[in-house]
Amino acid sequence: MLDLQFICDNADLIEKNCQSRGVTCDIPRLIELRKKRSELIVAGDDLRRQQKETAAKIPKATSEERPSLIEFGKQLKSQVADNESTLKEIETDLNAELSRLPNLTHPDAPIGGEEDAVVLRTWGKVPEFDFEPKDHVELMSDLDMVDFESGAKVAGSGFYFLKNEAVLLELAMVQFAIEKVRAAGFDLYTTPDLARQEVLEGTGYQPRGPETQIYSIENSDLSLIATAEIPLGGMLKDQILDESSLPMRVAGLSHCFRTEAGGHGKASKGIYRVHQFTKVEMFGFTTPDLEASNEFHQLIVGIEEEIFQALEIPYQVIDTPTGDLGGPAYRKFDLEAWMPGRGESGEYGEVTSASNCTDFQARRLGIRCRNNEEKGTKFVHTLNGTAIAVTRAMIALIENHQQADGSIRIPEALRKWVGMDVIPAKS
Repeated sequence: MLDLQFICDNADLIEKNCQSRGVTCDIPRLIELRKKRSELIVAGDDLRRQQKETAAKIPKATSEERPSLIEFGKQLKSQVADNESTLKEIETDLNAELSRLPNLTHPDAPIGGEEDAVVLRTWGKVPEFDFEPKDHVELMSDLDMVDFESGAKVAGSGFYFLKNEAVLLELAMVQFAIEKVRAAGFDLYTTPDLARQEVLEGTGYQPRGPETQIYSIENSDLSLIATAEIPLGGMLKDQILDESSLPMRVAGLSHCFRTEAGGHGKASKGIYRVHQFTKVEMFGFTTPDLEASNEFHQLIVGIEEEIFQALEIPYQVIDTPTGDLGGPAYRKFDLEAWMPGRGESGEYGEVTSASNCTDFQARRLGIRCRNNEEKGTKFVHTLNGTAIAVTRAMIALIENHQQADGSIRIPEALRKWVGMDVIPAKS
């Protein structure tokens, strides 16, 4: 959430920012709602002052004066109630308008949609096979590593069972990512798979409504989390931190649940776009200055790159365009791994993202910090990034390390957990 005074003082900037991010906004209405709210607050304070003065006069009034004072007090009470009711409606509308506004945007972020993404760098050599490569669906089916039919039978389309060596691979990737982030100084958590609506909204997710990607629990204010970013950000809700304790590095292991509404098509094949997966997520709280949060942002991206380099998977790092940033992100970098089975002859597919959300989430969640040398408090900056999202990383690993006989070579970094160098082909 942006600061309301900043919005009113920089209306043209906010409108231009919304336009570049493809977000519909109504800044004049927001400013008018703010004006009405201020007027109602002033009027309400005046009515309550009159109430207090009238109540003080009644005990001292004569018998002739008292009835009219009592009647006037009743009128004031009714007017106060009407004022408070109207103020509540205005504040609801004002907060709704505020919640639609995205974060500000880094000046270097590319303007446009997905096709305008800028490739910052690439790593690794795209494999050249001397045989016809298979996609992950065929490979995993041949090796008895996945069961889509049982997944659909139990939970519906978009769910699946990982089997045999795929289970070992999942555990290995989680262990490797956990080891990596712990070595980088992140405190480890397993998080709740559910979060309250106020926490989801605070982190920038909309758990209710026709366009949501969130599974909501009926007759409750709880929803299944789409990422550990949600509970990790929410765990410090309404807290004031000592600035000397920042930056804070936390990492969460969780299941992630997404409706993937509108996510059909070639990119949804197999386990690329599913309703549930396991992920290790990095999250950071920094002091409220861009130098600190930009530095943390680079740290997160660096860890993501180290993980995929260790997995020997070619990738590219992209600077995400404004139209794909989502509401909370000030700037976002994605890692896209090479997937030989994607498209006609292989394509890059997103496997991680890392976002600097500046104070956008902290303002909604009420997370502040205090410097003993200064008065008052400030909203911290928050950041998040994927250490490993198991299903997509598994696709890239299996497809890039497939061998002519249908076996899968295991990268050195995972062998101590998988317990083998190669997943052998089935006879």
